[in-house]
Amino acid sequence: QVQLVESGGGSVQAGGSLRLSCVASGNSISSYRMTWFRQAPGKEREGVATITSGGNTVYADSVKGRFTISKDNAKNTLYLQMNNLKPEDTAMYYCAAGSFYSGLDRRRYNDWGQGTQVTVSS
Repeated sequence: QVQLVESGGGSVQAGGSLRLSCVASGNSISSYRMTWFRQAPGKEREGVATITSGGNTVYADSVKGRFTISKDNAKNTLYLQMNNLKPEDTAMYYCAAGSFYSGLDRRRYNDWGQGTQVTVSS
């Protein structure tokens, strides 16, 4: 099991940038697939970006070219750099730890952070 704490959310105008961080404890993130999810009010939680233990990345179509997921195993920290933010990116953002097979499927994750709010105004 791994404990996760997100930070870095905030309010920005469209076109702005934010960098989210997710600090892990209890186990090394190098052993996990790490993924960022988001959930807007009234919508299902959706996978945004994922990175395998080996560093391979996959992005949702809605964020390709704008978001970058990365990690620092030495700091046991996951990041999400978000550029050219749009109002539709407004959501609570969560990080989660899963297995190689978890992909972007929220049902395959058991370890979650508490979330950090991102609000993008037009």
